[in-house]
Amino acid sequence: MGSTQFPINSGFGAQTTAQQALDGADLSGEIAIVTGGASGLGLETTRALASAGATVIVTARAPDRVRQALEGIARVELAALDLLEPASIAAFAQSFVDSGRPLHILINNAGVMAAPLERDARGYETQFSANHLGHFRLAAQLLPSLLKADGARVVALSSRGHRYGGVDFDDANFERRAYDKWKAYGQSKSANALFAVELDRRGAAHGIRAFSVHPGRIIDTALARHLSNDELRAAGVLDEHDRVRADSGCKTVEQGAATTVWCAASPRLQGMGGVYCEDVDIARAVGADSTEDFGVRPWASDSEAAQRLWAISEALTGVPFRL
Repeated sequence: MGSTQFPINSGFGAQTTAQQALDGADLSGEIAIVTGGASGLGLETTRALASAGATVIVTARAPDRVRQALEGIARVELAALDLLEPASIAAFAQSFVDSGRPLHILINNAGVMAAPLERDARGYETQFSANHLGHFRLAAQLLPSLLKADGARVVALSSRGHRYGGVDFDDANFERRAYDKWKAYGQSKSANALFAVELDRRGAAHGIRAFSVHPGRIIDTALARHLSNDELRAAGVLDEHDRVRADSGCKTVEQGAATTVWCAASPRLQGMGGVYCEDVDIARAVGADSTEDFGVRPWASDSEAAQRLWAISEALTGVPFRL
């Protein structure tokens, strides 16, 4: 059963860095996979986990282009993975499973934000496909390795962007409704949170616990590449001189990776899961009409919606994910 969606007074906060969130954790002998782990939040997550002793497999669509970013980080392996390509996901997952190694930590970090309408080869809208369906398929196909760990954690990067709306189960791929890049992003981030809810419900008895994470408002990553300066000014991030506003609430990358690392490694979360976390703590549940920047909305934490999403994800990917 999932944990209560209520802060546990972790002792950390919005300014905590990834290294601080580790709080001396020893991950020696553990193996982690971080999708998109060679840039932005993923790179800082990779650094932190490796510094605690973990072996980290970093995935990237074009490994040769990012190899240099990982130089000097111990116990890092680099592998090709394209979350929009089922064959690429299957090849990576099968290679890892065939290695016989357990998978202790899976960080579903890679993603796109507020992109113009594009579709993958199956016709699926790319934000929903890359952010949710690709990671759903990856976790399903890595299941033997997660089970082999005899105690694994899966962390899905959601966002406060989930407040833009839940999953439209009748038109998840914008085939009938008008495309809105923020609604599409919000849907994919709600899906990430619901994925953690249902994976934890199914996986807890098998030693697999899942969490979703809002890293914080961060613009110093490639995730914001689709946003213009006009949009960032309108959002209160940039001032009239296109400099980051002191009151914007933006985090550094080191602070942005903290909640991910905490969910992956903190002993405070032992025996817990199925919750949405932010600022290195479990977030509060808020109402659907909340105007707060923080907290998780009902459509991103509802167990029935999570089960419904699981069913359509199996149907859209054609991959059974049975626990």
